[in-house]
Amino acid sequence: MIYIRVKRKKSTYFVHCDPDETILEVKAKLQTLSDSPIHTQRLILLSTHQVLDDARTLAQQKVGNDAIIAMTLRKSTGEWEDIDIQRAGSDSFYPD
Repeated sequence: MIYIRVKRKKSTYFVHCDPDETILEVKAKLQTLSDSPIHTQRLILLSTHQVLDDARTLAQQKVGNDAIIAMTLRKSTGEWEDIDIQRAGSDSFYPD
């Protein structure tokens, strides 16, 4: 088992995963935690800015223990939000 940190705005979700889980399975866990439907989520590995592929596993995409992943949501226009991660109590962006 590994855990990953999924960040969006001022929220951080700590998710326990198996390296053989697909991104789609991780999104299902995030739906439960964040109330964001799977089809509106996009996950991006912050260390490489790689958009994670739903059909591939964490291991296949080199997502390891304690990885930091940004979650963006699809807007009503169909476009994706920009990465927006803030420290609690701050309005400034920080990449990791």
